[in-house]
Amino acid sequence: AQTPCCTLAAEAGSVEDLELFDVLKIGYKGIKCVESGGPEPGVGCAGRGVITSINFLEENGAYDDVDYVSYDVLGDVVCGGFAMPIRENKAQEIYIVMSGEM
Repeated sequence: AQTPCCTLAAEAGSVEDLELFDVLKIGYKGIKCVESGGPEPGVGCAGRGVITSINFLEENGAYDDVDYVSYDVLGDVVCGGFAMPIRENKAQEIYIVMSGEM
């Protein structure tokens, strides 16, 4: 399992105290993987964790040599915070994938 970026930032003191190699894992065929994480359920805004992670990755060059970036985020929360990456122009296209599984 991968330790979430937000957990590592909390342990280090802040996201500024992290290095890219602390949160980035290289997977199958060189795919770069980062687990954003967020607050405990019912506490804080998970969207804030997502945008904090995205900003950290941008500032530390994680996107410099990639062709595609894919985010897998929860869509079943009442908080509108997941719209933050959209509002801050972090996406060119957005696809919503749903299933009937519960």
